Amino acid sequence: MSITADQIPGYRAGTWNIDPTHTEVGFSVRHLAISKVKGKFERFSGTIVTGENPLDSSVEARVEVASINTNQADRDGHLRTGDFFAAEEFPEFTLKSTGIRQEGGDFKVDTELTLRGVTKPVTFDFEFGGFGADAYGNYKAGFTATAVVKREDFGIEWNAPLETGGLLLGSDVTITLDVQAAFAQE
Repeated sequence: MSITADQIPGYRAGTWNIDPTHTEVGFSVRHLAISKVKGKFERFSGTIVTGENPLDSSVEARVEVASINTNQADRDGHLRTGDFFAAEEFPEFTLKSTGIRQEGGDFKVDTELTLRGVTKPVTFDFEFGGFGADAYGNYKAGFTATAVVKREDFGIEWNAPLETGGLLLGSDVTITLDVQAAFAQE
């Protein structure tokens, strides 16, 4: 059975703008085969359109690659080079939904992720946070979406061998989107 708008408290159909001051576009990747390095992108924008039927909703977002921040300036500089994101040649990456579906009690958002000029299908696990008004009278929606991608699928193949065996970086990159969006119009 599919969820309907009247089953979601506070649901509104319409256009929402991603609020960059209350949103984080983050990632993590295995490092030294023993821990994970986390980072985020500081500059991004996006629009969500919620449909009368929640499963007819859509999202489009753009992320400025040069805004990467892993809290280590030298690493961030290396990540901007052709070894990784090639920020000068590919200054942004984009995400566009192609469908939303319900699997049991879980929701999946199917997307096309374009990074370094390569577009691949990526499915995000979607966790809805809810709706509510902020202290300024703006109506907001919140959610978290996560997906795991193989960095090599997008042409990010740089790595280095470790003296102890294995490689410096893992292949799997977890993308985490903690989003708050403001209602713009019906």
